[in-house]
Amino acid sequence: MTSKSDDLSGQLVGTIGGLVVVGAVLAAIKDKLGLSWLATVLLVVGTLVLLGYGAWTVRRRVVRAWESSKTGSASLAAPAPDQGAQEPVQALHGPGQAVDPALQAAVDGPPSAAPVDAGLTAVLRRAGAIAPDEAILAADVTVEQLSVGTLYDFLVPSPRKHEDVAKKIGGIASMFGVTRLHLKLETDRHNERRIRLLKLHEPPFTNEFPAPTRHEIETFTGVPLGHDVTGQLAGVPTLEKASLLVAGMTQMGKTTLINGMIACLLIAYGEFELYLLDGKFCGLTKFERIATRYESSDDPAVFLSMVQELNDRSESRYAEIKEAIRKRERAPEFVPVIFIVDEVADFFMSGVTNEEKDQARQIVNDSRRLVSKSLESGISTIFMTQRPSTNAIPVEVRDQFLYRLCLYVASAGTAKVALGDTYFETIAPINPARIDPLLKGTGVLFVQGRSTLIRGFDFDDSFIWEVVDERARGQLEVLPADTPLRQAIDLLRDKGVDFMSTADLAPAMGVMESDAAKTGRELNARLGGPTSRRSGQIRGYFLEDLVAHARSGA
Repeated sequence: MTSKSDDLSGQLVGTIGGLVVVGAVLAAIKDKLGLSWLATVLLVVGTLVLLGYGAWTVRRRVVRAWESSKTGSASLAAPAPDQGAQEPVQALHGPGQAVDPALQAAVDGPPSAAPVDAGLTAVLRRAGAIAPDEAILAADVTVEQLSVGTLYDFLVPSPRKHEDVAKKIGGIASMFGVTRLHLKLETDRHNERRIRLLKLHEPPFTNEFPAPTRHEIETFTGVPLGHDVTGQLAGVPTLEKASLLVAGMTQMGKTTLINGMIACLLIAYGEFELYLLDGKFCGLTKFERIATRYESSDDPAVFLSMVQELNDRSESRYAEIKEAIRKRERAPEFVPVIFIVDEVADFFMSGVTNEEKDQARQIVNDSRRLVSKSLESGISTIFMTQRPSTNAIPVEVRDQFLYRLCLYVASAGTAKVALGDTYFETIAPINPARIDPLLKGTGVLFVQGRSTLIRGFDFDDSFIWEVVDERARGQLEVLPADTPLRQAIDLLRDKGVDFMSTADLAPAMGVMESDAAKTGRELNARLGGPTSRRSGQIRGYFLEDLVAHARSGA
C-alpha cells in the first residue's frame, strides 16, 4: 500500500510541475505575441496537432517502404516452379489415381492466354460488336483470298452472337475503311457465333459479270434474278406460294431485270402460265406471244378485269381442292400462274368522281385478296412500281408480299415502304439509298429475313427471242393435232400470217354456212370460243389469240 501511495504522490507532483511549466510557456507566448489567453491556448494546441500529423505521415511512409523491400527480396529468392510443385496434389489422391483438374489448376495457376487475331479484334472492338475485354481467337479465324475480296470466317467470343456483328455492320465497314456495300455478311443458322464476312477489293459490280448460261440457270436452286457481289447467281427459292414486290426510281432497270427473270423462268421453271399487264406499254412486249393474257394499258379497269379473272380462277381451284378433300383424294395439281404488272401504282390512283373512287376501292380489295388468298391455288403475283411512296400502293396490299426487291431510291424512308417498315431492324440490312444509281438493275433483295445486294441480268434481245420462240413451239406441241383449234393455229403458221378473216378460215375448218352471222357463230363454237377481233373492217382471228386460248385450257 505504501508503494502505491508513493507512486500516486509522485504522479501528482509531476502533473502539478507539468501544469506549472505549461502555464509558464503559455504566459511567455502571450507576453511575446500580445494575445489573449484563449487565442494563445488555441494557437499552441493547433501547432501541436499539426506536428503530430506530420510525424504520423512520415512514419507510415517509412513502414510501407520497408515492407515493399522485404516482399521484393522474398520473390527473388523463391525457386522456379518444377515437377515438385505437383507432388502435393498427387499426394492427396494417392499414386495411380486421377488428379482433379480444378485442384490441379489451382496449384499450377492460370494457363497462358491463347493467341488473338489482333486485326479482327481491333475492328470489332472499335465498332462496338464485342466488348473491350473480349477478343477473336486466332484459332477461330480462317482468311481466304478470293478474286473479288477477302473472306473472313470466324467465331465471335461467347456469349456474343452474329446479331451483335450484324447490328454494327456499318461501323465495321468504317473500321475497314470501306462502305457498307463493300461487305457481304453471312450467318450460320446452326451456329449463332459463326460469321462469314466478305470485304470487297473494289466497289460492288465495278466489273460487270457476264450473263449466265442456260446450264447455270437450269442448275440454280430456285429462280435466279441476278448476280451477287461475288458473281454467283442469286434469286428467290421459288415462286410457288410466294409473291414479289419490285420497287425503285424510274430508269433504274426494273423492267430489264424482270425481263431477265421471265427468261430464266421460261428456261428452268417448267410449265406455267403468264398474265402480263404492261403499264409501260412496251416493257413486257417480248413475251406477248406466249402469255395466256397480255394487256398493254394504264387503264385501271383493265387491271381490275385481270385481277378479277385470276380471283375467279383461284376460287375455282379452291373448289376443286375442297372437293378432293371431301372425297379423301389427293389434292389436284394446277399449272402455276404468274401475274406480272409493270407500273402497278398507276392502277391504284383514285379519280375525283364517285364512280372512280368506288372503282379504286374495288381495286384495292380485289388486289389484296389476289395477293394474299390465291397463293395456295398456285397463282403468284409480281408487282413493279417506280413510285415506292407511302400512298402509291396501299399498305393492305403491300404488306402481303413475301419477297421484296428495292433498287436505288432517294431515302431510307422510301426504302422502308418497299422493303417493310421494320426492314432496318433485320439482320445486316442494306440501305438502297446508298446504291450507285449509275449501276442499272442493282438492288437489295430481301428474302426470308436475309438481304442480298444483286444486279439483274441484261440478256441480249436475240437470246430472249430464242427462249420465247422455243417456249411457243413447245406450247403448240402439247396440243392434240386433231383438234380444230390446233388445226387453225397450224394453218395460220403455215401461211405465215398473224391474222385470218372468218370468211377465209371457216371453209378451211369445214364451216360452209352462207349466212355470215351463222358462219361466225359456228366457227367460234368449233374452235372452242376464242376471241374474234377486227383487223381494219374485217373480222377474224389473230394467231396470238388462238394460241393464248389454247394455252388457257379452255
